[in-house]
Amino acid sequence: MRRIVFLGLGYCARVVAERLDAAGWDIVGTARIAETAKALEARGWRGVVFDGAVPSAELVRELQTATHVLVSVPPGVNGDPCLIHHAANIAAAPPALEWIGYFSTVGVYGGTDGGWVDETTACAPVSERGKRRLAAELAWHSLGATSGKRVTILRLPGIYGPGRSAFDALRAGTARRIVKPGQVFNRVHVEDIAQATMQVLQSPRPSPIYNVTDDEPGPPQDVVTYAAHLLGMPPPPEVPFETADLTPMARSFYGESKRVSNARLRSELGWRPQYPSYREGLAAILDAERIASP
Repeated sequence: MRRIVFLGLGYCARVVAERLDAAGWDIVGTARIAETAKALEARGWRGVVFDGAVPSAELVRELQTATHVLVSVPPGVNGDPCLIHHAANIAAAPPALEWIGYFSTVGVYGGTDGGWVDETTACAPVSERGKRRLAAELAWHSLGATSGKRVTILRLPGIYGPGRSAFDALRAGTARRIVKPGQVFNRVHVEDIAQATMQVLQSPRPSPIYNVTDDEPGPPQDVVTYAAHLLGMPPPPEVPFETADLTPMARSFYGESKRVSNARLRSELGWRPQYPSYREGLAAILDAERIASP
């Protein structure tokens, strides 16, 4: 029996868990509070409480029978809470634990003024968030090297999917078309993340790092314009970046313009995004909504 422990079951990890559950895997997921852990039990999954502040004896037990671990818990100011409290337990887990995956961010590359980056590009994160992620990546790779366990970093760009797309912001009246000349981002549909993760964790010799992105980086305002077109509504007015009222986190995203290549994932594992650009991804989300609410 293949048994995967999810350290964090957020938006992306939950979609991966659903796919693996359908394929017959045994699913264990951590939750910050007992009520959420019980809700996982209702799905037929094993729920374990781990709040990131203190070690979890339950998690220690579950790691003893895991064959795979997928980490999506973000690092904090003091580092990755999973490593702070359970690095030794993961490293000492039986040989049956054959793979550890870590959801990171393409923010570790920093900005390249719109130039292309791939997994061989030197990391130069600009934001504090990117710096923490890079430190966590290095720590997970170090654990793998010292314990002999295979570790794969999956670097993700802007994530979208059902319930988390430009449609939701447009309907809520919060969408904005902020324009910064030359600014480009990559994105990825949550289902493409799940498919890539499935292929990586089942590969006998995956590379240490993969970029999981769409094929078409582009200006963020174009996504909002296209979503508005699909909804048959006028797009919000354009707002120059210089005068936009942004939170420090939102502003940091606009400080890193780059194009991210997914060529390694394609060539090594044969992965192809089901949604190569935001246009296919948004259209699929809208089609699914219409089917669900005829």
